[in-house]
Amino acid sequence: MDAGITRAQRFVLAAVCAAAVSTIYAIQPVLAVAGSELGLSPKSSGLLIAAGQVGYFAGLILLVPLGDLVNRRGLIGGLLALTAVGAAITAAAPNGAVAVAGLAIAGLFAVVVQVTVAYVAAVSAPGERGHNIGAVTAGVVVGILGVRVVAGVLGDTLGWRAVYVALAVLCAALALVTRGNLHADARASGDRYIQILWSMVRLVATDRLFLSRGLITLFLFASFGTLWSGLALPLGADPWSFGTTAIGLFGLAGLAGALGARRAGRWADAGRAQAVTGWSLLLLAVSWLLVARTGTTLVWLVIGIVVLDFAVQAVHVSSQHLLTTAHPDRAGSVIGAYMAFYSLGSALGAVTTTWAYTLWGWWACCAAGAFYAMAGFVVWGFTSARTRGRQPLKVPDLPVSTN
Repeated sequence: MDAGITRAQRFVLAAVCAAAVSTIYAIQPVLAVAGSELGLSPKSSGLLIAAGQVGYFAGLILLVPLGDLVNRRGLIGGLLALTAVGAAITAAAPNGAVAVAGLAIAGLFAVVVQVTVAYVAAVSAPGERGHNIGAVTAGVVVGILGVRVVAGVLGDTLGWRAVYVALAVLCAALALVTRGNLHADARASGDRYIQILWSMVRLVATDRLFLSRGLITLFLFASFGTLWSGLALPLGADPWSFGTTAIGLFGLAGLAGALGARRAGRWADAGRAQAVTGWSLLLLAVSWLLVARTGTTLVWLVIGIVVLDFAVQAVHVSSQHLLTTAHPDRAGSVIGAYMAFYSLGSALGAVTTTWAYTLWGWWACCAAGAFYAMAGFVVWGFTSARTRGRQPLKVPDLPVSTN
């Protein structure tokens, strides 16, 4: 379906992605305060973060494939409404157990983000697909990084529950807006749900493009997660000793870098997705040399964050463009399976950074982040070499007659 989407629709869909993903990450800047109020010990408060991530992973496997079977416009609205319910439960939670349940529900249905990306890929004209995906996925970055700033400020002024009240209202409002302002996207697939799930397994086993992009994404977001899961550690320690609000403001640097990578969608439309992936992964590795410098000035750290998030978003957009172009009829299940690698990579980065910082300090975290970037580059180089001399990988704008 190549009906195209308008600028206003792109904005709404980017807002959907930002609001939904924020329900998972908003708890991070206010974790200590929320955990204490809910009666959780510092060690147990990590369950609040884990709940959203576990729910999200389950949703990637179980819910995103529904987009290949039903009208995605209606599915987007329904998933948003249920995300709002999860956020509302979290905001009203009287204890830790209820809050964990609320965050798990919000995370489960926050996979509306991937349904939205699949919807954009399906309704975009071929020459606009990369641009539209880049614009909409920018909303994901706004949510992940921007909510750190907003949650830090609201947490210090109105309390941590206000963050989830605001998100519940926003998700509910967007659910109504999407139903009235998006094109219908009816599915014509004759597959059954179980067949869609099985196709996701086959992708990993048989599809070389998917496997290579999945591995690149795992390492990409392991590097990304190493930064954003651990950045508060050196900034909260001597000589800086920043508070929650000040640390959250560093998300603005990442936001600037990621939004700067919106051009990656246009590069993908022009057939340069593979090349963009290669030099962006190298740029990601180099950025860690700047991120590591936190001793006497934070200028280099800020520049490094901008470069790092630019590189991550450029690779992420390129990968989604390649996969949705290669599998236009099952974009939902492909994106869902692809994002499972994202989820695993983010978790790997989070584990790495706390472990490395405890043993050796911030420099070890930065070494790990650079290692993950280079591992992704090796995967890219290996797969590029195998396709060189064979039939080249065709990216966007293929005539329909060749599919």
